[in-house]
Amino acid sequence: MKEINVEASINNIETVTDFINMQLEEAGCPQKSIFQIDVAIDELFGNIARYAYQGTTGNVLVRFQTKQTPPSAVITLIDKGIPFNPLECDDPDISLPTGDRPIGGLGVFLSRKIMDEIRYEYTNGQNILHITKNF
Repeated sequence: MKEINVEASINNIETVTDFINMQLEEAGCPQKSIFQIDVAIDELFGNIARYAYQGTTGNVLVRFQTKQTPPSAVITLIDKGIPFNPLECDDPDISLPTGDRPIGGLGVFLSRKIMDEIRYEYTNGQNILHITKNF
């Protein structure tokens, strides 16, 4: 398992993505899966950066590991922000025209569609979000 600890800031999305991509490339992950993981990280880390600490600063611990059967990447995002389970959000109504949709929820919806598994837990004052992509 490898990990980095970064400030929960939009400015760190690229740092997190670069860290994860380096691990994915070493693991032989296909480019299509890397792209899908990048989209999910952009959305999920971005949500943490925008909302978890409600105007104050805090960090996000990002863990990366691979599994052999099936070949997959497991990325864990851990923050000490306000408790929030993104999996409890209602799916957006994508049948509505873009201008008629309320803001929010599309990134989590998209992440759930492109990842093979997303799990959330709140333990010891920490939001822990696990995302898994089989490759």
